[in-house]
Amino acid sequence: MRRFLDALYRVAGWAAAIAIFIIFALVAIQVSARLLDVGLRLVGLQPLGIRVPSIAEICGFLLGAASFLALAHTLVTGGHIRVGVLVNRLGGGARHVVETLLGMAGAALSLYATVALARLTIRSWNFNDVSYGIVPVPLALPQGLMTVGLAVLTIALVDVTVQAWTRRVYIQSRTEA
Repeated sequence: MRRFLDALYRVAGWAAAIAIFIIFALVAIQVSARLLDVGLRLVGLQPLGIRVPSIAEICGFLLGAASFLALAHTLVTGGHIRVGVLVNRLGGGARHVVETLLGMAGAALSLYATVALARLTIRSWNFNDVSYGIVPVPLALPQGLMTVGLAVLTIALVDVTVQAWTRRVYIQSRTEA
């Protein structure tokens, strides 16, 4: 089970990285096309007028997907900012209880958000909601990716909480380690 969970977090992190790379590629194409048009105008030729339609909207959707997909991987690798001033000073038993209760609260909030976003995604799918840009993107696509990211975060929070409760293994942010 441990291997599966670690692979799940890693795959979600890679999916986020791929979304960021697609943003980079789209922006690079758009900027290169504009520079080519400027160069063509400078030498007296007709610009090509190559544009990536709805680039801002598509990149926004990709950024939202990347942000949510990266949450679980960031959590388990200690990348989230934690304010450990209080928790790090607690004794073994008190820290054990506080870490477990905070993990349970985080998992419950994440589960609530996951269910709410999943319901919104299903509504968008049923009503065939699309974005208002030049390219009509079905809103269920970015919402679905965000839901997947939140679901993986919920699994990670449950995993971290179980580790805190059973093995007394706590996440340390990279700055605390």
